[in-house]
Amino acid sequence: MKTKVISIAVICLLFISCNKNKSIVVTTDDYHAAIDNVTQIMIHDIFSPPVASRIFVYPNIAAYEVIAQNSKTYTSLQNQLNGLDSIPKLDPKSGVNQPVAALIAHMELSKQLVFSEEMVEKFRDSLYQKWNDENEEEFLISKEYGLKVAEHIKKWMGQDNYKQTRTMSKFSVYANQPGRWQPTPPAYMDAVEPHWGEIRTMVLDSASQFKPVPAFAFSLDKKSPFFKEVQEVYDISKEMIKKGDNSEEIKIAQFWDCNPYVSVSQGHMMFAKKKITPGGHWMGIVKIASKKSKADFAKTVFAYTKTSIGIFDGFISCWDEKFKSNVVRPETVINQNIDENWKPLLQTPPFPEYTSGHSVVSMCSASILTSVFGDNFAYTDDTELQFGLPNRKFASFDAAAKEAAMSRLYGGIHYKAAIVNGIDLGQNVGDFIVGKLKMIKK
Repeated sequence: MKTKVISIAVICLLFISCNKNKSIVVTTDDYHAAIDNVTQIMIHDIFSPPVASRIFVYPNIAAYEVIAQNSKTYTSLQNQLNGLDSIPKLDPKSGVNQPVAALIAHMELSKQLVFSEEMVEKFRDSLYQKWNDENEEEFLISKEYGLKVAEHIKKWMGQDNYKQTRTMSKFSVYANQPGRWQPTPPAYMDAVEPHWGEIRTMVLDSASQFKPVPAFAFSLDKKSPFFKEVQEVYDISKEMIKKGDNSEEIKIAQFWDCNPYVSVSQGHMMFAKKKITPGGHWMGIVKIASKKSKADFAKTVFAYTKTSIGIFDGFISCWDEKFKSNVVRPETVINQNIDENWKPLLQTPPFPEYTSGHSVVSMCSASILTSVFGDNFAYTDDTELQFGLPNRKFASFDAAAKEAAMSRLYGGIHYKAAIVNGIDLGQNVGDFIVGKLKMIKK
């Protein structure tokens, strides 16, 4: 009997020992959760769309670079992204669990890019405890490498001119210059990120590499191209009101609103309704596509990284044009010249009109996602469920991008030229990134 008890004890110890030596398993759901966590923090902290694109891209690049080390499928982005050199080399015999190290690098950089660091730490610490319990030795080795990579990417990130733009001057507004952008109701906020075009691009040679055709010249002549576009915005909004809340155009505008800061006034109080940014919405679409296609961990990181690079460069390109062309918003022109009581369906964002950021970023994302998941990738978008909006179905990424672009006309915040030319700009940026980046080994 005593021998039997000893034998059972030995078996139990062997089982525990073997279990401790098993490699840590990191799932695609873990990576999706890390992205979702950052998205929720950005909603909480209220980051502008351009800044949000920066918060997404650097952690994804760090994670991707870990996965690309010694990979038979994926190629490092060193010397492909502007200014990025080789990360610390990974010895295949080191015992590093690459998915663990990738996620650690992602979380470490995310923590440094947001205000609410404790929200990243809470998510991180739950994984750290789990991984430590599963295989302490592997976890510690992987953590050491992941933090080294994060530090390397952090130094590169610090050279992108972001810090310098924090101290640059505000955008000058001159009330006596018709046709130029003016702050809009209800908050009359200063223009957001007027120097974003000076941020270092990832793949583009410069912010103005794909400069769109010029915006229509400002004119109050009713026969002019500009004023016809103003009238179109006004007429469409009136038709939508006649149709009521069941209007498909209203549903589309609301679904793609993606305004991180909507000012709401009640009496003497003003507060904000928070939502995801356009980039956050497309990160949600990456998740949907990755899950539907059953992408493995490496492909999931690859999809997020390539798309976030496009979103980042797309915003730089778009913002560069916005503050050069400096076009007035429809709300300003309509209130001053057609109907002083008119309000757009969506709240006008605080920056110049031309080109449409949604159009540029959405089309750029669609181009890149098509390169990853293929043409005519049908999916159901549930990204906006958290804001009480129903799912929408799309036959392709292109179809979604074009709907997102047109949503800005329905919302009353863009003229059609900014949308059409924004789509072209986004397509050019996306196609250039797809053609230039070599992330898959042949």
